[in-house]
Amino acid sequence: MNKVLKEVLSTSLYLLIVLCLTYIVIHFVGQRTQVSGGSMETTLSENDNLIVDKLTYRFQEPKRFDIVVFPFQYAKDTYYIKRIIGMPGETIFIDEEGSIYIDGEILEEDYGKEVIKDAGRAYEPITLGEDEYFVMGDNRNNSQDSRDPSVGNISGKDIIGRAWIRIWPLNKFGILRHQ
Repeated sequence: MNKVLKEVLSTSLYLLIVLCLTYIVIHFVGQRTQVSGGSMETTLSENDNLIVDKLTYRFQEPKRFDIVVFPFQYAKDTYYIKRIIGMPGETIFIDEEGSIYIDGEILEEDYGKEVIKDAGRAYEPITLGEDEYFVMGDNRNNSQDSRDPSVGNISGKDIIGRAWIRIWPLNKFGILRHQ
């Protein structure tokens, strides 16, 4: 009887430790997410499965061109994945030709899939606050992002983490390019 009790306690303790470690990893280190939609084409595609790094931003600030995950404010359990274009304190403007300007300087980047047709709210200069980021999808003409008033500027505290590794499909497995 004593041996059975020890075995039950040992197994229970083992399961408790596994559950605690799982909780810690999911809530503080990383989580799996699936891409829905084509707003990040050609970098990310519909149904790509990713691991989101939730730890990095506890020790450093997000950087321009990081691919970040954040909640959509008007729908429960809906998360967006976009690329950081504008950093705190910067002024963003998109001209009629679809060029992105940061503090009056044209942004040199090659993530956009095509020329921007709709500047959205960035048709006038947008100055970001102390902890605000301007995000855009790589598929600029098929992305609901900071140009849309329903998304707007993203607060740093709302960023869950950065997309880190694509785990599915296997033929695209690997660490994602940010910078």
